Formats: sequence, C-alpha cells, structure tokens
Amino acid sequence: MNQVLAVDLGGTKTAMALVDEAGRQTGKQKRASSSEVKGTIAQIEGCATGVPLRAIGVIVPGIYDSCTGEAWAPNLWGPHWTQLRDPVEQRLGVPVTIASDRAGYVLGEQWLGAARGLKDVIFVSVGTGIGAGILCDGRVIDGAHGIAGAVGWMVVGGPWTEEYQECGGWEFEAAGPAVARKAGTRGAEEVAVLARAGDRCALALMRHTADFLALGIANLISILDPAMVVLGGGLLQSGDLLFERIRENALRWTQPIAAHRTRIEMTILGEDAGLIGAARLAWASAKGN
Repeated sequence: MNQVLAVDLGGTKTAMALVDEAGRQTGKQKRASSSEVKGTIAQIEGCATGVPLRAIGVIVPGIYDSCTGEAWAPNLWGPHWTQLRDPVEQRLGVPVTIASDRAGYVLGEQWLGAARGLKDVIFVSVGTGIGAGILCDGRVIDGAHGIAGAVGWMVVGGPWTEEYQECGGWEFEAAGPAVARKAGTRGAEEVAVLARAGDRCALALMRHTADFLALGIANLISILDPAMVVLGGGLLQSGDLLFERIRENALRWTQPIAAHRTRIEMTILGEDAGLIGAARLAWASAKGN
C-alpha cells in the first residue's frame, strides 16, 4: 500500500492519479469537473474504491479552511462554503488533506520541478486568473483566512475602476481574459498566434501584458525575498512571447540585492504541478508530517 491518490480539481477539468513515494504516477485520468460537491465526491470515490491507499490529497480552485474542512470554490460549486474533507474521509476511511490550488502548484514544483529542494519559493499562475502559491522556510503560507496568494488583487498602478471590483486590478489588466478583451478576440491564444506571425498590434499587446506581469512579480520578490519565482498557468504557455520580457522588467523593478539573487524560471511540471503538489500533501499526511 505504497501509494496515495492525488486530485486536482479545476474549474472545468479534474485530474486524478495514483502517486508513489517517489512521485511516479499511475492510472492518471481527466474528466469534466462536477458542478456539485456530491458529484466531486463520487468522482474521487470512483477512483479510490478498491485501491489500497495511504492517504488522499486534493487541491481546490479557491479557498480552503483547514479548521472546518470546508472549501470555497465558486467556479466549481457556486458561492457557498462546502464541506469536502469529512464526507470523503468517512466514505473511504483514509486521511484526506485539502489545500488551495495555489499551494498545490508551489509544492509540486518544490518537490519535483524547477524549485526542487528550495525552501522559499513563489509560484505565480497566470491563466483565467492570477494566483500565487507561497512557500516560506519550507511551509505554505495560507494567511489568517486561507486567502494568502490572492495576488490578482494587487495594486499595480492606475486609478480604481469599478471593473476591478470582481477580480482585482492586476488580474483585470494582465490575466488571459484581459489579453483577449483588449485585442477583441475570443481568447488569448488567438493573440499569441497573431504575435508569432508578426502582427504589430498583437506583439505590442503581449509586450504590454508582460510589463504588467513584471510589476506584480517585482512586488512579490521585494516583499517576500524568495530564492525562486516559478511562472506557470495557461497564459504562460505563450512563454516564448512573454517570459524574457517579464524576467528582465521584473528584476529592473525589484529591490536590487534580491534582483541579483532571485531566480525567475518557467514551470517544469506544467499542468502536472498541481497534481504532484496534491500528492505531496497526501504523503505528508500519511507520514504524519
């Protein structure tokens, strides 16, 4: 019984896999995420029933309260706090550890990815939204209310507008939907295609987005002094258009000593970062860490 079940709950897709102590995956599967917590529990149960497990690790796209076992994941189950931990533990009889997807990303990269072995790491995920997993001295920073890392709400300049109310200023200006909105396209991927083809407007927009992202990353480095910032998420799949400009400008704005010592790298694990992080959570629980 030398395996755990890792579950990465996404807003649209859920990934699950059995993971051994070395991080090797078997039985990986993806399916559409359920819009009801009962459906989510059934998916987990279906993957775990009859399989000998040490523990289960789950990451959710939102906020998790470890005291109550409740999660707030509006993109999954609506705007209400929902119990997840207790019913899964009761049905399957193994320890269940849950955390935000932000925590999962940074733990995955710290275990088997770009930040392997480092104790002070920030994972910045830029996709539909912007979030950050923060590792300080080897421990995930959750904050008093489990909201630490909601960096899409950072202020990166400009006056307040009502449009920032829903998702925050940094996210509104620099996440994937911002690129599509400013370009008048259906998605940021279309802008990336145009930019690679040499379209001047698309190239200018990608540069502008990189500059906005660099400001927020510079703030995070100056405040938290990590050894490494790892960049990932859907928009950063266009890293060939964004990464070097982000790194150059972020380090220009960062506190100068930190700028010389902090590495900024792209994710190695890609979309598997969260799944590996969920497995890390499960193994920590299984070992009583």
